[in-house]
Amino acid sequence: MKWASAISEQTSLGRAIEECAGKVRQSLGQEPTDLAALFVSHHYRAEFDLVPSLVRQHLGPALVLGCSGGGIIGNGLEVEQRPAVSITAASLPGVTLSGFHLAGDSLPDLDAAPQSWEELVKTTASQSPHFVLLADPFSFPVQNLLLGLDYAFARAAKIGGLASGGQQQGENALFLGDQVHRSGAIGVALQGNITVDTVVAQGCRPIGKAMRITRCQRNLLQELDGTAPLAVLRDMFPRLAQRDQELMRHSLFLGVVMDEFIDAPKQGDFLIRNVVGMDARSGVMAIGEMLKEGQMVQFHLRDAQTSADDLTAVLERYASDNRENQAQGALLFSCMGRGQYLYGRPNHDTELFKGRLGAVPLGGFFCNGEIGPVSGTTFLHGYTSSFGIFRAKD
Repeated sequence: MKWASAISEQTSLGRAIEECAGKVRQSLGQEPTDLAALFVSHHYRAEFDLVPSLVRQHLGPALVLGCSGGGIIGNGLEVEQRPAVSITAASLPGVTLSGFHLAGDSLPDLDAAPQSWEELVKTTASQSPHFVLLADPFSFPVQNLLLGLDYAFARAAKIGGLASGGQQQGENALFLGDQVHRSGAIGVALQGNITVDTVVAQGCRPIGKAMRITRCQRNLLQELDGTAPLAVLRDMFPRLAQRDQELMRHSLFLGVVMDEFIDAPKQGDFLIRNVVGMDARSGVMAIGEMLKEGQMVQFHLRDAQTSADDLTAVLERYASDNRENQAQGALLFSCMGRGQYLYGRPNHDTELFKGRLGAVPLGGFFCNGEIGPVSGTTFLHGYTSSFGIFRAKD
C-alpha cells in the first residue's frame, strides 16, 4: 500500500489537475493508481463536468471519488477562499473498491433488513468493508444513511463529509468514476487488506461535572440529577474563570455520552450538540439531539484554543495507541467554521496532524458537515475535524 497527495492553485482547472496528477504519479513511482480522492474548489464550478475526463487523462483507470469544496486540503496544506484542486491517490494491492451513488429517495426504511442496506452499497458485512462517504447537503438525508449503515455494517469505519461551496441544490458536485452528480450521495466501500482508523475532534472541552438526565422529552432537557438544567448553569457560572463565563454566553454546547456503559467519560466520549434554546421560566433547554433518560451529559465550551487543545489530545491519544501501526495515508474532513476563520491562520489542523503522526500523505476538504464515529456510532457533526487514517491490515 502506498499513498501520495498533491495540491495545486493553478487558475486553469486542466493545469491544476495535470499538476496534481503529475506529483502523485511521481510519488507513487511504478505502483498503479487504484484510488484518486479528488477535491475541487467552487471557483471551477463552470467546468465541473470536465473533471472525470481530465483525471482519467492523467491517472488512467483509477477509481475517482470526490466532490466540490469551499476550501481544499492536499499534501498537508489547507487552501481557503482561493482556487485549488487536490488529489490524494493510493496504490492498494489486495484491496477491492466498490463505488456507489445513492439518490435521496433510494434509502430503505430504517426498519428494513440488513440485506437491503447491503444491496444498496453493493457489498456485504461478511466482506468486512470500510466506507468513505460524500453527500450533497441540499438533497440527501445523511442521518438516515448513517443509521442504516451502522445497523448493517456495525464493525465498519464510516468517514466523510458534505460537499460545500454551493449555496443551493445543483451548485455542488459529486465525482464518482466517470460520472458527475449534482445531488444525492456517493461512496466507496474498501474491502481486503486495509484498515481505516478514525479520529474525530469536536473542538470542545467540558466544564462542571458529568450528570445524568433524570427527565427529558425528545430533544427537551428538563432535569439533570433532579435539577433544571438552567439552574445547574446558574450555579456553575460564578465558579468559572472570566474567560469561561464569557464563552458560556455564546459558545455553550452539551456533550452527550452515547455509550451507556461508560461511567467515567473522557474527552472523545461525548457527542457534542448545540444548545438551541432555553426557557428562563421553567429552566428547560432545547438540544440539537434526541435525548434519553439515564444518559450521562456534561456542558462544554468551544473557542480556538479549546479546539486546538482537543485536536492535540485526540491525535496524541491515537499516536500513543498506534505506535506499532504505520499510517500510510489519510483524509481530513474539516468544518468550514474551522481553518483561518477559527484560528486566524492557515494549516492549523494539518500541522498538528503532521506534528503527531509525521509526514503521512493527507488530503481532504472543508465541509458543510463532517461524518465520523463517537463511541462506536457514526454521526453527522459540525465544527469538527474528522480524519480517516489508512493502513494495511497485514
